[in-house]
Amino acid sequence: MTDNVFEKMAARYDSEERKNLANVIVQAVRKELSDSQSKSLLDYGSGTGLVSLNLTDLVESVLLVDSSKEMTEVAKGKIMRDAIANAEVLHSDFTDETPKIKADIIMMSLVLLHIPDTDKILQELFDILNEDGKLIIVDFDKKEEISHPKVHNGFVHDELKEKLSEVGFKSTEIKTFHHGENIFMRQDASMFIASSIK
Repeated sequence: MTDNVFEKMAARYDSEERKNLANVIVQAVRKELSDSQSKSLLDYGSGTGLVSLNLTDLVESVLLVDSSKEMTEVAKGKIMRDAIANAEVLHSDFTDETPKIKADIIMMSLVLLHIPDTDKILQELFDILNEDGKLIIVDFDKKEEISHPKVHNGFVHDELKEKLSEVGFKSTEIKTFHHGENIFMRQDASMFIASSIK
């Protein structure tokens, strides 16, 4: 991941647009976390915690992981300010080296599109998950009009399902849940949520 971009953005990352989009994602993910009170959630590419810090009431613990030190510092500040007892942050980039940690649920919200080697990261996350664990991916549906050297232009459901199956996930359900204006590289786009069981 290109850290420097996110390092510079961290202080002003929580714009109204991003907060609004995060709220939409939070509502979709909350449905996936029913009956998860005893489970651990790892938010990979957590940024400033816009999504996962709004899910701490549904799980036993939340670990926010991001490759940008600045982003994790902003998230740490929120955890302290709001006295969130069951959330921690970890500055780490699993595409370089994966720490020895385990989780019941892993979430990636608008992160996969920033990772060049999607197969490698999906394998890393699969390995971190406990048996019968769940991987939740929120990202953009494929949009051919978008072209950027460092960002995937979204994902096709069937292709992503196949990737997840090849990595070892037993089942995957994917559905589009939101259409928005100017949400993907300043273009209208739709987002999907994928839920895979190890």
